[in-house]
Amino acid sequence: MKTVELSIQGMTCAACSARIEKVLNKMDGVEATVNLPLETATIRVEDGITEEELIARIEKLGYGAAHKVEMTPKRDLRPLERKVLISSLLSAPLLLVMITHIPGFMFHADWLMNPWWQFALATPVLFWIGAQFYQGAYKSLKSGSANMDVLVATGTSAAYFYSVFEMLAHPMHPALYFETSAVLITLVLVGKWLEARAKEKTTDALKSLLSLQAKEAILLVDGEERAVAVELVRAGDMLVVRPGEKVPVDGRIIEGETIIDESMLTGESIPTEKAMGAEIVGGTINRSHRVVMQAERVGSETMLAQIVRVVEQAQTDKAPIQRQADRISGVFVPIVVAISAVTFAVWAFGFGNLDMAIRSSIAVLVIACPCALGLATPTSIMVGTGRAAEQGVLFKGGGQLESLNGADIVVFDKTGTLTNGTPEVVATFGDETLMRQAVMAERQSTHPLATAIGKLDGTGRVEQMEELAGRGLKAVVDGNELLIGSVRLMEEAGFSLPDWKMGAMTPVYVADASGIQAAFGLKDRLKQGSRDVVAELAKTRAVYVLTGDRKEVALDVARELGIPASNVIAEVLPVEKADHVEALKKKGRVAMVGDGMNDAPALAVADVGIAFGSGTDVALEAADVTVMGKDVVGVNRALEMSRLTMKNIRQNLFWALAYNSLGIPVAAAGLLAPWIAGAAMAFSSVSVVLNALRLKTQGGHPHE
Repeated sequence: MKTVELSIQGMTCAACSARIEKVLNKMDGVEATVNLPLETATIRVEDGITEEELIARIEKLGYGAAHKVEMTPKRDLRPLERKVLISSLLSAPLLLVMITHIPGFMFHADWLMNPWWQFALATPVLFWIGAQFYQGAYKSLKSGSANMDVLVATGTSAAYFYSVFEMLAHPMHPALYFETSAVLITLVLVGKWLEARAKEKTTDALKSLLSLQAKEAILLVDGEERAVAVELVRAGDMLVVRPGEKVPVDGRIIEGETIIDESMLTGESIPTEKAMGAEIVGGTINRSHRVVMQAERVGSETMLAQIVRVVEQAQTDKAPIQRQADRISGVFVPIVVAISAVTFAVWAFGFGNLDMAIRSSIAVLVIACPCALGLATPTSIMVGTGRAAEQGVLFKGGGQLESLNGADIVVFDKTGTLTNGTPEVVATFGDETLMRQAVMAERQSTHPLATAIGKLDGTGRVEQMEELAGRGLKAVVDGNELLIGSVRLMEEAGFSLPDWKMGAMTPVYVADASGIQAAFGLKDRLKQGSRDVVAELAKTRAVYVLTGDRKEVALDVARELGIPASNVIAEVLPVEKADHVEALKKKGRVAMVGDGMNDAPALAVADVGIAFGSGTDVALEAADVTVMGKDVVGVNRALEMSRLTMKNIRQNLFWALAYNSLGIPVAAAGLLAPWIAGAAMAFSSVSVVLNALRLKTQGGHPHE
């Protein structure tokens, strides 16, 4: 299946997005997700279904659709601002009419009571300024659904046309509601304007990420430097990066050394020293010396482009809790219209009060618009995932954000996750000649234990070498056939272990045909912050260690971290880790934290996988949550942002539902004037967005 992204025009509330999503998902081979605040649709389709077919289907529903070229640009609010201004000027005298009805109000203006004057002010507001509501209502009803526009158009039209009837039928003492129709339109537009301004801020994090991209690069050709647009850089090009400049693309230093500020990537504020041969990432800043780099990943392949892609995906993805809200929104409007009709009938025919019947039924229609309900979840997810990205934590989507908050068990890989992943040889045992030959063989491997051993003095020529996944390696050095590796490897070979006191060290044994002849004892120190992270997690969740290392080593690490011995699973091959995670899922929802390489199966099996991403070799799309850099504190940042965002969503949903649930009976009882209902409806949406924006200041500080 391929993914198509479209921008959608004309959606006004959750009923619109729910309708488009429902219709698209009824098409064979289509899986669609529509995001109301971003006004986008992300659609997975089978080969053979074209973008034009999807656009035509959306347009048939009465909405506009077009190919989404890039992140939603800043919306031009000037046309809406002009409408708000004109509508306010025309409605202000009519609002004064309402105020003159308040007991004790001393100001009276007879000219304001003239029905033809009120008619002249209300008509352009309703049919010119408010034309968008009629157009939206027509399209919605034509497609077989009902949205916010239907409620607004029905309520304001009822007030307007009844007033016209009264003006013509009873010219001496008409019962007029022109002010209700005009002021309602104005208040709804003011709410839309405030909501649009607030929504612009929900994508600030994504805009700041895009702004990190360098605009120009200094191309080095035959010793000459030439400035070019970064889009023109190709893999293999030689580029100059001067002090204070942004690194234009991902690549490798081929001349010079410098200090690079990678805070945008890792969230860590301390700059990193980079020597010749080191990888550097586009968007980071050269803080020290001039270097020459070779471009390796450009355009959409750079780390920054991947990060932007993941954040965009997270902001368009729906959490399960949002789908429930969408289902409610989809049936809300027809129910409200029915309640309004019943309200009118009860007041008009039950109590014989036509004035109250009109006011109450209109108030019910207006107060019940499900705008706030539709915005409650996506705005929180947009701000929450953006805020997390500023702190070096990337969520794949709203579903992963919700799953992480619900995790009962957190399982940590040990090496490189809780520890530095750079073990050191702290003791040696046995035959020194074989030990030095083993050093030469280990230099052929990239495993962290092999790298540590390879730093020792070695002698001999490696004639053959074969790695044995998760256990060690076989090698022929100076004619000697050696087996180098773990306890498991030695036991598989049938060798008995010598009585060397390894304690909490990780052993790497060296054996020849006659048995084990030597050994290296290694230790890997805890990462800074590991103790604090585990202590914080242990307050609310069960914490486990899952490692391929020896039981004694794992227990030693667990003891330092305060993890119970019963929660230590050791001496496990990478392929077996997934089975242990699967078993733990029977006890609760599991979050697995690993390095993303040999832990990939376990990360995939867990309810939510958290991987560390460092350098340009990480595929960000592979993990549910990616913590940029190697700082284990990022795990707590991820959990905290997940908690805060879900709390924010629940607050939004509670107030949106409570507002409608309480507002409808109050309006039906005649205790709410239509214009007050309109103001409440307009500002309920704004309050939801503003509450979501509070997340921008929560969860710590960027790069701390």
